[in-house]
Amino acid sequence: MHQINTTNGRLKIFTWHIHGSYLYYLSQGDYDIYIPVTERKSEGYYGRGETFPFGPNVIEVPAGEVRNMQFDCILFQSERNFLIDQHEVLADWQKQLPRVYVEHNTPEKHPTNTRHVMSDPQVTLVHVTHFNKLMWDSTGIPNVRVIEHGVCIPQVAYQGDIPRGIVVINHIQQRGRITGWDVFDEVRKHVPLDLIGMGTSESGGLGEVLNPQLPEFISHYRFFFNPIRYTSFGLAVCEAMMTGMPVVALATTEYVTVIKDGESGFIDTNIGNLIDKMNSLIADPARVADMGAKAKQTALEKFDINRFTSDWENTFRQTIQLTIHNHDKKNSIYQ
Repeated sequence: MHQINTTNGRLKIFTWHIHGSYLYYLSQGDYDIYIPVTERKSEGYYGRGETFPFGPNVIEVPAGEVRNMQFDCILFQSERNFLIDQHEVLADWQKQLPRVYVEHNTPEKHPTNTRHVMSDPQVTLVHVTHFNKLMWDSTGIPNVRVIEHGVCIPQVAYQGDIPRGIVVINHIQQRGRITGWDVFDEVRKHVPLDLIGMGTSESGGLGEVLNPQLPEFISHYRFFFNPIRYTSFGLAVCEAMMTGMPVVALATTEYVTVIKDGESGFIDTNIGNLIDKMNSLIADPARVADMGAKAKQTALEKFDINRFTSDWENTFRQTIQLTIHNHDKKNSIYQ
């Protein structure tokens, strides 16, 4: 017999390790996160890993033991989690626990007509940007909300002493147009740019820089450039703004609501205009410092880690209460 935590005690959340950065920021909240681990360390089953400085509230559980444990809420983070993983590691009674699905991405197929894979009306669907919520078809799901990113303030200050732009995208060339490889490849012919991320060495990049070292590394560059035309809001962009770095991006998706053109960075759909603006930042470090300060102020206001974890804890608790209410209603003699 399982029990749901209805008190104000620490919640026990079960999820999979999908996006390390997101899991790290999620773990800054006042709850415990349990993640499965296998010897193969396949997707979602990496455990804590060595990259992120997780605290003691991120707890590894051997995948085979998950079905014997008590949790307050299940958090799905990918299509595979929802369609396959839960059926492999959760007991039948755990599948009836309060459940939340966080959608990290924009629709890959049709931008407006893609039906979300999660259609269970009992599950809370969370999007990470309002743009994502706008684009996904989630008709029939009554509990849909947005929790915008939150990141910790890095203990580094913007330097901007390297007169180049920095791009941070994993496997950019292999992923092609979806990560803006064509845009990046064109822009770097006209603007001095460095590229970092997993699998970038083969694409003229500098290779991977581990997340804990990333803020210090990028803080020396003049500006941050994101060439992805159709995307969610990258955590690397939040982190760059937090260091006090101006951001250059395409005027698409959620970026138009965060980056103020000409103030905290530059946004445009005209690549030629962005090339000119980037070169102007290379030539005018004094202007860059002022724009970076405005970018940091925006980030401090919008991506506060305490707001982020509070939003998540409220979502978990509201989902738990809703599940209890629906369970009581289902079993009521008065229905």
